[in-house]
Amino acid sequence: MADRAALEDLVRVQGERVRGLKQQKASAEQIEEEVAKLLKLKAQLGPDEGKPKFVLKTPKGTRDYSPRQMAVREKVFDVIISCFKRHGAEVIDTPVFELKDFDIAGQFDPMIPDAECLKIMCEILSSLQIGDFLVKVNDRRILDGMFAVCGVPDSKFRTICSSVDKLDKVSWEEVKNEMVGEKGLAPEVADRIGDYVQQHGGVSLVEQLLQDPKLSQNKQALEGLGDLKLLFEYLTLFGIADKISFDLSLARGLDYYTGVIYEAVLLQPPTRAGEEPLGVGSVAAGGRYDGLVGMFDPKGRKVPCVGLSIGVERIFSIVEQRLEALEEKVRTTETQVLVASAQKKLLEERLKLVSELWDAGIKAELLYKKNPKLLNQLQYCEETGIPLVAIIGEQELKDGVIKLRSVASREEVDVRREDLVDEIKRRTSQPLCIC
Repeated sequence: MADRAALEDLVRVQGERVRGLKQQKASAEQIEEEVAKLLKLKAQLGPDEGKPKFVLKTPKGTRDYSPRQMAVREKVFDVIISCFKRHGAEVIDTPVFELKDFDIAGQFDPMIPDAECLKIMCEILSSLQIGDFLVKVNDRRILDGMFAVCGVPDSKFRTICSSVDKLDKVSWEEVKNEMVGEKGLAPEVADRIGDYVQQHGGVSLVEQLLQDPKLSQNKQALEGLGDLKLLFEYLTLFGIADKISFDLSLARGLDYYTGVIYEAVLLQPPTRAGEEPLGVGSVAAGGRYDGLVGMFDPKGRKVPCVGLSIGVERIFSIVEQRLEALEEKVRTTETQVLVASAQKKLLEERLKLVSELWDAGIKAELLYKKNPKLLNQLQYCEETGIPLVAIIGEQELKDGVIKLRSVASREEVDVRREDLVDEIKRRTSQPLCIC
């Protein structure tokens, strides 16, 4: 640092010497000689060193979103939030969504909240229109009971569970090799597990396993299967049973789940006739975790809990890819109407009208030019997706009307000024779609 400071001082002094020679109108040769010395000193100092450099970078783990991307995000969140609120959700400031508190006094059926969570999940995914999906369900008690009757040592339950959880990504043979080769499980035990975890179906599979000579003798498995049977009854009443698959390979790696677990996957259409659709990735998941809240309760009370999470980042990516593939436009504003003028010198009238619309709760814009051409104003609406144009002209001002134009159909009607707000609201009352 000391050497650099000394070099900076030499540069400053030499610079002053050059300026002094110029003021004294010294000979060109002398000035050139001193300028050469100055440049040599600056070269030793380094290019632009000593000056603070400002480099704008996105912090690691974050990303910037363009107006188009933010429009997609907001519409996805609108679908998710409206669905939760439709089911009585409350917002807390972490922020996450929490289903309304259920009265657990007296007769409380824990499968109703699980069924409602699955209903919410299906409603959200259907509303987003991101493709066909399937919700897999299982129960941690069934998994633990299955491992017990297959002969898995208690100490290996969780590590074998993590292997089973990979079956949606790799083959059974690879999972078995991991269990036996890496985790020391006996091959015959792994084979017995394979007989179970490769099964999936609906309530008929639940009923079949209730009659299984081994599983039916395990208390945990029996409880889990009984609850799943009841769950499917509620799913049928909710009209979503055809979207749900009982999948014995679903494990969900988190240890705090205590009962029903579920995961929604998008389906890829089969490439050949007769093949089953392939799962292409999880977009939502959840389950029951009755023991989690009690861990933080001084009295250790057991609090029944269910929850689900939506994979919003993955959904955003899917929606963006779909829109790009279809070359669909995405509105980046919610403007309902553009206030436009048909002639010059009507800026004040435009400002008055747009203010009236804002005060009435209408989302309105105007171009900032004093005398924009009408064609430019109409083109702006087409480019940005604004559906209506409120056009002011000299004749309209005399007649006390506003010409309201539909951008899509190009139809124009005269609307009395006092009726304009109601007419705009009537025409723009349809909800915005995701695209």
